[in-house]
Amino acid sequence: MSEVTENESGRAALDYMRDLGTRARAASKPMAAARRAPKDKALAVLSRLLLERSEEIQAVNREDLEAAKLKGYPDAFIDRLTVTEDTVKKMAEGCAQVAKLPDPIGAIQSLEPQPSGILVGRMRVPLGVIAIIYESRPNVTVDAAALTLKSGNAAILRGGSEAIRTNRILAKIVSEALEEAGLPADAVQFVATPDRDMVDQLVTHPEWVDIVIPRGGKGLVSRLMEKSRIPMIKHLNGICHTYIDSYADIDMAVEVTDNAKTQRFSPCNTTETLLVHERVAADFLPRIARIFHDKKVEMRADDPSLDIIQNSGFAAISASPEDWDTEYNGPVISIKVMESLDEAIDFINEHGSHHTDAIVTDSYTRGERFLREVDSASVLINASTRFADGFEYGLGAEIGISTDKLHARGPVGLEGLTSQKFVVLGHGEGRR
Repeated sequence: MSEVTENESGRAALDYMRDLGTRARAASKPMAAARRAPKDKALAVLSRLLLERSEEIQAVNREDLEAAKLKGYPDAFIDRLTVTEDTVKKMAEGCAQVAKLPDPIGAIQSLEPQPSGILVGRMRVPLGVIAIIYESRPNVTVDAAALTLKSGNAAILRGGSEAIRTNRILAKIVSEALEEAGLPADAVQFVATPDRDMVDQLVTHPEWVDIVIPRGGKGLVSRLMEKSRIPMIKHLNGICHTYIDSYADIDMAVEVTDNAKTQRFSPCNTTETLLVHERVAADFLPRIARIFHDKKVEMRADDPSLDIIQNSGFAAISASPEDWDTEYNGPVISIKVMESLDEAIDFINEHGSHHTDAIVTDSYTRGERFLREVDSASVLINASTRFADGFEYGLGAEIGISTDKLHARGPVGLEGLTSQKFVVLGHGEGRR
């Protein structure tokens, strides 16, 4: 009997996703041909509607929060799920900022004459239909819709079950904005059921979907990597480092490290491992340890840093080998003393997730080496790892962060949601 029920469930999921996929594919054609004006109008309308209906969105979100708390989700999860008035304002601001960005679609680059007489260039074009699968963060619904809309794509959005109510109302507002701007409402589809079978169908049918973008924990991304028959833009972990160099300004180092770890604990660009050059460890570690102590951040340290922290009167525990490869997403940080810049770079490349890493230094030469040799999607000098974000990078918003090396790397904004095709302008030439 269970086998029959399972089969019936699978068929229902297939039928449901076929409907969404077919409509998204049909809508992708007029979206690819859409000019900038209606796309920008849709974003302006979306920004306005979000602000007008902020209280309604927050009220619905409170229902999701109450359900999540009853299920015992941890604080970091609740933080990602929460939508406040400020969250709505940031979503609206993101839409407005995306509207101001140049439209990449149709732009021809590097048009060069060839000996034959033809001109050869490349034109930016949409990817087609993008499936975005994400967990807990409802703002992704708006970010994804804004970026796929502006880049001339259609989207199928599948948020986590814990945010189903909030995502439904946000998706409804997106549809209203598209219609008001004269664009197809089907251009942004929302999977309105938490059934996991829907995801399996979504990532195994390239006739409906061109690219899959997962945004969530390691479990979600790993599962999709196993199942997907469609190319993905993704990152698996956010094990980010801040390295305090021997030439660092200690005041700056304290400020940058504090922000990189404690501004928010849950995002993937939060620093999880602090590396400190041995020459500045005795000056720097007691100061940052006091801040971590006051903010209730657990410190897991190697032997040299443990001695300095404990002798300064603060509590810390010995780090295990697993700590250097752990994304905490909470008030925990691992700390290690480095003998050299070379050791720090090697350590980051071995133990990091190629997401985001920063150096604090007053040495141009050492900073430049760090930029060149650290193999990560974002590398920073004298700035918090928390800046590794599409909004902060001027992309308007981001649809995700990629640690892959092909197509898109780092925060994925408009350009990351496009491809290029060769275009040739001739004057009647034929090949000899």
